[in-house]
Amino acid sequence: MKTSSTAIENNHISDVQLDRIIEMAWEDRTPFDAIQFQFGLSEADVKALMKKELKFSSYILWRKRVENCKTKHVAKRVADIDRFKCNRQRAISNNKISKR
Repeated sequence: MKTSSTAIENNHISDVQLDRIIEMAWEDRTPFDAIQFQFGLSEADVKALMKKELKFSSYILWRKRVENCKTKHVAKRVADIDRFKCNRQRAISNNKISKR
């Protein structure tokens, strides 16, 4: 499934989905692969969306946080982390991934 920033520009993402993508992007334990799996947006698309939707200062803080966060990239994660969310996190509405 190839979705690019043109989907973002053409408003094919609902407000609820947009809020969920931003929330997932801020979460430390949610990798970019989970966002791509659920919404079809690559890491570059998520970065472009965050730059467009956040205040500039918030975007800069987010980028610094993402760069220093080892759990946002699957390749950098510890091998024993095999889930998209914390096992203590409550169920999230509009989450397409089935709960364990």
